Amino acid sequence: MESERKITNYKDFYQFYLTEHNKPLTRIFHFVGILLVFAVIFYVIKSGKERFLWYCPIFGYGFAWFSHAVFEKNKPATFRYPFWSLISDFRLFFELLIGKQKFSNK
Repeated sequence: MESERKITNYKDFYQFYLTEHNKPLTRIFHFVGILLVFAVIFYVIKSGKERFLWYCPIFGYGFAWFSHAVFEKNKPATFRYPFWSLISDFRLFFELLIGKQKFSNK
């Protein structure tokens, strides 16, 4: 099983990451979560209310983990590869934004 094999480089990890984010609703929930992270950061910068920064992990991880539990029915890669997963969440967000990745595999 591929998820049991230790991944040793980011290129291989990102390919694995994409297979773990196969369903459109998972990608949508990840996209919305990261979008909300950016909205919180923007709000904090504009308002100076740093106390709202704690919403970032709630939105970022909350939406993502919910989608893995409900739609993908798999364990988030964050638990085994936290740094690469975080980078990949933002990478997928921007790739979806510019059209390099699609929300649907159709």
